[in-house]
Amino acid sequence: MDYQLELDWNDFLQRYWQKRPVIIKRAFRDFVDPLSPDELAGLAMKAEVDSRLVSHDDGVWQVSHGPFASYDQLGDHNWSLLVQAVDHWHEPSAALMQPFRRLPDWRIDDLMISFSVPGGGVGPHLDQYDVFIIQGQGRRHWRVGDKIPLKQHCPHPDLLQVEPFEAIIDEQMEPGDMLYIPPGFPHEGHALENALNYSVGFRAPSSRELVSGFADYVLAQELGGQRYSDPSIPSRDDPAHILPAEVDALRAMMMALMQQPDQFNQWFGEFISQSRHELDLAPPEPPYQAGEIYDLLNQGESLFRVGGLRVLRVGDDSYVNGE
Repeated sequence: MDYQLELDWNDFLQRYWQKRPVIIKRAFRDFVDPLSPDELAGLAMKAEVDSRLVSHDDGVWQVSHGPFASYDQLGDHNWSLLVQAVDHWHEPSAALMQPFRRLPDWRIDDLMISFSVPGGGVGPHLDQYDVFIIQGQGRRHWRVGDKIPLKQHCPHPDLLQVEPFEAIIDEQMEPGDMLYIPPGFPHEGHALENALNYSVGFRAPSSRELVSGFADYVLAQELGGQRYSDPSIPSRDDPAHILPAEVDALRAMMMALMQQPDQFNQWFGEFISQSRHELDLAPPEPPYQAGEIYDLLNQGESLFRVGGLRVLRVGDDSYVNGE
């Protein structure tokens, strides 16, 4: 399926990207769902696929994680099945990612698909990343609030929600409609009828993730062997006092590691090209040899990228799945 997104990217990036949410009606004309609810439920039965069920009854929320053996216990209202990284496992669904490649691949994360019965949703919440939500079959009512400080709470240990908010978007979405929500804008959606939704999420690493990832790289590569030295150390009356110049020198030692462009670029290429979810990999036995692949290509065979495989470039170097 070749999905065509009716969007003026230049106008969108200037007016909305990380600025304010927007609903785009009929963003995908004559939208066709790439999979059925039964197919989604089948994916959630696989151990390697990240999935969860969220339900609520009289204000009591429940969350369970896949793989799921059966759905017989579920009723007709107030639950949602959410499956992460469906683009890794279902090729027709992966086609939905293509229209968003006007944005850099390193920022795109995965395609999450949810199936909800009437009343199903995950409650009011915040995301710390950009997301495009496409309406598939059925209808869903969405509310989005402004980016203001809101108290958060956990009605279930695996569910973080926010307090009630005033909506700046309050609309129903029908098949082919698309909602864009920047980071930090509260939102909630519930299905009005059996509904499929497709969420294209974006990767936004935190400072903590970056520091932790770079520290792991430094240790693995055995970098940073230089030790602190102070040939001009001054004597002091208070031996407990650490001088500002000493703190600055220590900070400079740490910063010097990140100011080596070749090392930093290699780390970031490896770090950002790693997928956060499992890939649908089935290594051949015995493995192909380079000559065999060359011969097959000469015979007219094609190479296809594994769903969700991250292939990125930093400078003149290419990185594939963390290597």
